[in-house]
Order: sequence, then structure tokens, then C-alpha cells
Amino acid sequence: MVKIFKVLFRTFIVFNLWVIFLLLFFRVVNPASTAFIYTNTTDNFKSLIDNDVKYKPISINKVSLYVPLAVIASEDQRFFEHFGFDFEQIEKAIKENEHRKRIRGASTITMQVAKNLFLFPSKIFFRKALEAYYTVLIECLWSKKRIIEVYLNSAEMGKNIYGIYEASKIYYKKAPIKLSKLESATIAAVLPNPKKRNPLKPSSYLLHRRIKIMEQMDLIGGRLYIKKML
Repeated sequence: MVKIFKVLFRTFIVFNLWVIFLLLFFRVVNPASTAFIYTNTTDNFKSLIDNDVKYKPISINKVSLYVPLAVIASEDQRFFEHFGFDFEQIEKAIKENEHRKRIRGASTITMQVAKNLFLFPSKIFFRKALEAYYTVLIECLWSKKRIIEVYLNSAEMGKNIYGIYEASKIYYKKAPIKLSKLESATIAAVLPNPKKRNPLKPSSYLLHRRIKIMEQMDLIGGRLYIKKML
């Protein structure tokens, strides 16, 4: 029994050290791919090799300030205030889900980064526990700027389209630094269901969602707010 405990303890220590090493590495180096891209791709490695997956991470300094502003306004308005978990929104979601058919999530941007980088899509408790574990470490080891940068580079923004660079090129034929407020809000509006929403063919729902996002962008302080926080 003691030997088993020692083996488990050593395994736990090695696993933690490995995860910390990876996070310190990814704090300065962009991942070549992510767990979410791999598990979300039909043919996995074949699709990656054949360039069916569009993914090219870039520096947040080469992205219009409207983009992180739109994403934060849409996905996680208390991003700069919480430590990975927005308990206020989690409590609100739990209460709302008691009376809703469509389940409302309360994942923060940090939680989504943890899921995109390391985890498989599932709602089982073990995966959720791992998501919480990675979320805490990411908040401890990365800056908020790096967290939003990795999110913008890894988020799914269309079928086989990952990250703001490819989304900007494919939808608007321009570099991300040139995206307007309207274009940034439109891309943010396709989240978190990018396969069913197309910025080039916006539905009435997407147009309504875009208007709401632009209103929130102004309410939280606009580009000057994002520039100050990043």
C-alpha cells in the first residue's frame, strides 16, 4: 500500500512539473496546434497535413484593439477582474438553467483557453476538474494579455478556421490590425457557435447579437479601456 502511494505521489509530482513546464513554454511560444483543433478535426492529422485547418497564431500587437474588446464584451466582461472563474456568472447560469431548455454556460476566457489547449470535448466531471486545474495554473503563470492573445489565436471562428488571423483574412480579406469595430463585433458574434454562424451571411440573430456586443464595447470603456488594461 505504501509503495502504491509513493508511485501515485511521484506520478502526481511529475505530471504537475510537466504541465508547469508546458505552460511556461507556451507563455512565450505559440503552440503549433491545440487539443481542440485536433479533436475537432474530422480526419485529425490528415486534415492538418493537407492544410484543411486554417490556423496561424500572431502577436496581439498585430491585432486591432477592437477585437479583444469585442470578445471580452461578448464572452467575459469581468475578464480583468476575476482569477479564472466568474462565480457571479456561474451562480447566475445555475439559476437560469433551472428554467431553460438550452443550457447557458459560464466559462471565462481563461477556462476556454485551458479547454482549447489541453482538453477533449466532454462534460464529464473529470474533464471539468482538469479544466479548473489548468485554469488556475494559467492565471498563475500567464499575464492577462497572454491569455487573451492565446484565446484569439486558438478560438474556433468558422469551419476549420481557428484564430483571428485566418478569420480576418478569410472573411474580410485584410490583416487583423485593420479590422473595424463592426467587423470585430461580427466575428465575436459567431462565438460560441461558429459552425452555424457566418459573418459574411449574418442571420437576424447574428445581426442582433452584433448590435448588443457593440453596445457593450462602448459600455465597458471602448478601445482606451483595452489599451490601458493590456
